[in-house]
Order: sequence, then structure tokens, then C-alpha cells
Amino acid sequence: MDMNELLAMGAKAFMNSQGSGNAGSNLDMGSLTAALSGLSGGSGSGGLDIGSLISSMQGGSMANILQSWLGDNENDSISGSQISEILGADKISAFASQLGLSQDEAIGGLQDALPQIVDKASSGGSLLDSIGGISGALNMASKFFSR
Repeated sequence: MDMNELLAMGAKAFMNSQGSGNAGSNLDMGSLTAALSGLSGGSGSGGLDIGSLISSMQGGSMANILQSWLGDNENDSISGSQISEILGADKISAFASQLGLSQDEAIGGLQDALPQIVDKASSGGSLLDSIGGISGALNMASKFFSR
């Protein structure tokens, strides 16, 4: 699955989320995929930086959640406060205002969208491609070990 397909799938999950409410379900697909793409401060390649998301979840209380997303079984849920911890309040605020949503609607939709995006990116071993191949994996590992 390429990045555009992942973003489109994440946008659908966001729009169908109970957490994003009526405002989320009425969003334009193009606007939502663009906002998702820029959410994690993607590395200029026009895509969600899945490697950054993963590295911010490694270790600590979110490691088990991450493992469920990377595996092929059911995804564990993530709390709104954990979404804020991963992405940062400033990025969530910018994401919400870009889409005309409240903070709660943005976080609620992301609670459904992010697990699906990471899960699909890692299904069938394509995670390496989604983080930029071997160089992306090495870059992610160096960030992890330099903490």
C-alpha cells in the first residue's frame, strides 16, 4: 500500500469515527488527506512520517499499543492524551484548525485513523517501505538509541 492509499484509508477511518462527530464525517476527502499528510511533520515527501510516529511510541506505556498496531491481530485502542503526547498539542491544534474541527473532534478521529494507518503500513512487511527503506529504518533507530 503506498502512502496515498494509506492516507486515503486513514481519512476514511477519521470520517467514519464516532470521535470526530458530525464535523468529521462532513469533511472533504482531499482536505483531510492533506491535513493527515502534514500532521507528523512529514519529511517534505508529502506523506505522514510513520517512522516518527513509531519512534515516539517505542518504550514506555505505548510500546504494547504499538506492537498491536504493527502486528496482524486486532489493534489496541489509544487514548486522547496519548495521541496528544505522540503528536504534540501544537500539531493537533493546527490540524484541527486546518479542518475547522474542535480539538476533541480532531483527537477523536485520530484515535481511529492512526492505528489503521500504522497497521496497514506494516501489514505484509511493507513497513520498511513506509519509513523510507533501510536508510529510514537506520535513521529511526539512531533517534531511538540517542534518547
